[in-house]
Amino acid sequence: MPDEPRRCLRAAERRKGLLAAASEVFGRRGYHGASLEEIASVAGVSKALIYEHFASKRELHAELVAAHSGEIFRRLALNADSGKTGEERLRGGIDAFLSFVEENRDAWRALFRDASDPEVVEAISRVREQAAAVVAALMAATGGRVDPSVTPEQQAHFFEMHSQLLAGAVQVLAHWWTDHPEIPRESVVDRAMEFCWVGLDRVSQGEVVVRGRLRR
Repeated sequence: MPDEPRRCLRAAERRKGLLAAASEVFGRRGYHGASLEEIASVAGVSKALIYEHFASKRELHAELVAAHSGEIFRRLALNADSGKTGEERLRGGIDAFLSFVEENRDAWRALFRDASDPEVVEAISRVREQAAAVVAALMAATGGRVDPSVTPEQQAHFFEMHSQLLAGAVQVLAHWWTDHPEIPRESVVDRAMEFCWVGLDRVSQGEVVVRGRLRR
């Protein structure tokens, strides 16, 4: 069946085009503001063709989230083994993340603009948890201890809490940056490192807060 590979290729190209159009429209309109009619118009196809590839707008959005988050974590994975120090690895991870935001501003909005929407919050939450896990791994790789007196389980909880704080802070910073594209990415990374690494470095040296008091 010589035509079968060509049909498969055309279908894959159409699907790719639909995802690109959806990224643009979701980025501009948000999840509820976007319509399949507009996505079809941007893609240059009929609405009926969308239903040949996706059962609903929600399914289309979920695949878009999966595709973009996969690219984010691919970049983070490439960075994971680079850098000789914890500081270099963390900076590289933040830069890899922000490079995606810089190159894909519409995609970033499509991913996180409707993070509180009940229809998409589950998919977005999975991405956030993956991001926090990556940050926790980077923190653990520094080799520092939060407090020599705590158990390994307690230390793991400390890493988890710090990683949630750090991942959330960088995500909010990325939101802000999309409205201030004139600021160079390097400067944004510098500010993130000032906020994140200075505190983490002091913690790794044994400086921690216990019951509201700073312990050195």
